[in-house]
Amino acid sequence: MRLQIISSMAGLLLIGGIGAAAAQDVIIQPEQQTVIKEYVHKKPLASINLLGAELSIGSTLPDTVELHEIPDVQYRYVVVNDRTVVVDPSTRKIVEVIE
Repeated sequence: MRLQIISSMAGLLLIGGIGAAAAQDVIIQPEQQTVIKEYVHKKPLASINLLGAELSIGSTLPDTVELHEIPDVQYRYVVVNDRTVVVDPSTRKIVEVIE
């Protein structure tokens, strides 16, 4: 009986963890991607240097980094270490790296 309870709890924790990870995934719609890419190419920013910063999807930028608005899109952008990143302003997490 005890083993069954432990197995059930482990299964629930696994399912909960998968749900939490999926909730963190941000999918930018293709129409928004087009708007974002066109805007950041028209409005280039000077790059800021952040030593040791990991610039991958899910990484969080520090509060000291100024995020720049993209009209009609909920996301912001900034150029860090010569790479343009799109950021969710509510969490400051990188949602896309534009090459």
